[in-house]
Amino acid sequence: MAQAKKKIEEQGKKVVKFQRDASYYFEKGTMYYKRNNLDKALMFFRKTIEAEPENPLNHYNVACLLSKMGYLSEANDIFGFIVEDLDSTMTECYFLMAVNYGLLEDLNRTRNYLKKYLRSSPEGEMALEAEDLLEAISEDDTFYENFNYLKPEQRFPAIVDETKKKIISQFNESKQFRNKMLESLYNNDEEISSEVIYLYGLIGNNTAENILRKYVKNPWVSKHNKQLALIVLKEMGAEEPFEVYFDGEVCKVNLQEYTAEVPEWRDEWQEVINCTIHNMKECNFYEDHFFEDVQAIWIDYINSIYPEVPNIKKKETWAAGLEYALIRFHFLNYTQKQVASRYNVSLSSVSQKYKEINNVLKIDTKTYQDVLRYLKDDDEEE
Repeated sequence: MAQAKKKIEEQGKKVVKFQRDASYYFEKGTMYYKRNNLDKALMFFRKTIEAEPENPLNHYNVACLLSKMGYLSEANDIFGFIVEDLDSTMTECYFLMAVNYGLLEDLNRTRNYLKKYLRSSPEGEMALEAEDLLEAISEDDTFYENFNYLKPEQRFPAIVDETKKKIISQFNESKQFRNKMLESLYNNDEEISSEVIYLYGLIGNNTAENILRKYVKNPWVSKHNKQLALIVLKEMGAEEPFEVYFDGEVCKVNLQEYTAEVPEWRDEWQEVINCTIHNMKECNFYEDHFFEDVQAIWIDYINSIYPEVPNIKKKETWAAGLEYALIRFHFLNYTQKQVASRYNVSLSSVSQKYKEINNVLKIDTKTYQDVLRYLKDDDEEE
């Protein structure tokens, strides 16, 4: 017995205790980041700060990951701390803060930090991009001012001639303005996309027409905006027919005979989307493209049942049902029970709202088959 105890003690002396330093936590965090487990990655990146609190790179990694996860204000606090208190040479923090403030729609701070970055690093790696962003912001100011003249109820005859000349001139002379229009046409914000469709109609030349022709053929565009684009094309006097992606296939539409009833977007419908996206972001389960898809599902649902619009007494129940519709559409590993718990609604209410959406859109069968059919047709064309 004494010999066994002595042997154990000798073996214990040979054991070297493993020191978990910052590099260990960084490697673990990187591993989880590559697996898209961002919560775990963040936990280990934070531990690098605990191990080496004076190392600015540890703080930088945490701030970058927080930015990716959507915690923009917290990320900016860390970026500011790095460059002001730890290492003044890490001026790229100013640039990243500007980007985050842009995502937070605080354009004043975006401008300020872009200028601060350019002053501190006029030849920095991101200097050209910072200059482009500053120019784009000024273009945005002019670009979005035009929306005030283009509300649907005004239509084209009611638009002031001087405004029309100004917009056409910008479109013809500024490549950046044209690029901004095209980018905004496919914007996640339904209202912005709608307004840009009217802008193209106002411009009314062959370039604008060709862009709208491609737009209505795109399967990822909502039915509402396809209908709106067709109406605008009709008002432009565009030559018929047009190829439009509807119900899983490309079909030809005669604009002279086409009529469509386009609903005016309601605040309560937008509240459902806002509630859904907020809860999806809170759980850190979804990648960015899922937020676009859930909006498309809701918009298609509203347009498909219009004018018999849903009776929304509690936005959380509809939001939960909508998120579950997205889950079913993408075959994600997430249950109705988990969704109901996060929205603090009953399991039966999630099931009921999902069924209402699915009965219209046939998410379990039709939508999935449509996408596969489109992808197959696209491959054959190539």
